[in-house]
Amino acid sequence: MFTIINTIWLKMAFSSEEQTENYLFKIVLVGDSAVGKSNLLARFARDEFYPNSKSTIGVEFQTQKMEINGKEVKAQIWDTAGQERFRAVTSAYYRGAVGALLVYDITRRQTFESIGRWLNELYTHSDMNVVTMLVGNKSDLKDSRRCRPSEGKAFAKSKGLFFIETSALDSSNVSAAFQTVVREIYSILSRKVLQSHERSKTDLMNSLSNGKPVALREDENRRDGPSRIFGCCSS
Repeated sequence: MFTIINTIWLKMAFSSEEQTENYLFKIVLVGDSAVGKSNLLARFARDEFYPNSKSTIGVEFQTQKMEINGKEVKAQIWDTAGQERFRAVTSAYYRGAVGALLVYDITRRQTFESIGRWLNELYTHSDMNVVTMLVGNKSDLKDSRRCRPSEGKAFAKSKGLFFIETSALDSSNVSAAFQTVVREIYSILSRKVLQSHERSKTDLMNSLSNGKPVALREDENRRDGPSRIFGCCSS
């Protein structure tokens, strides 16, 4: 079972008249240096592209808002350097991540061959059920292609990943890549919360049918009215 309740960055705020929920999902960008991770983030978050961008040094992140089923969802997307000398940041970088974009450059075969290593590193430092999208970037450079789409699809299928080809230059499929990951995380979380609520309801009904006492907490604002059950469950 996806342990999203334990690893997700989840913020819940309550108003006096209705309950609203705000979700913050940590998503990491993973892959070799110069595959276009930073430009994918720049295109998605700010609709910008830097043709002469330099390799990322250290860690950067952007927060992007989305609305799913009337709920505000924030994707906090982390980007770090792919060079080996910066790999010391990995443990903290991956911690708490519930989504990942695993990026390679379709014009550089070696970056595709490195995907297995990056996937192992992702699983080592985060939950193995992290929602992951395999991204073949720079699809605009068709004449320089060294990796076929069928290869990306086959690898993704074998590992249970999503797959898409993108171009940060012309923005093809960039939003779709990030949005697919965020929506899948939200879907998993929604199912998890629903299951938790159903278990709580079942436990309550079983307690009542077995004649067991049920803890009630009085609503201090309505002392003359009926008691109200307050529940907050996670698993």
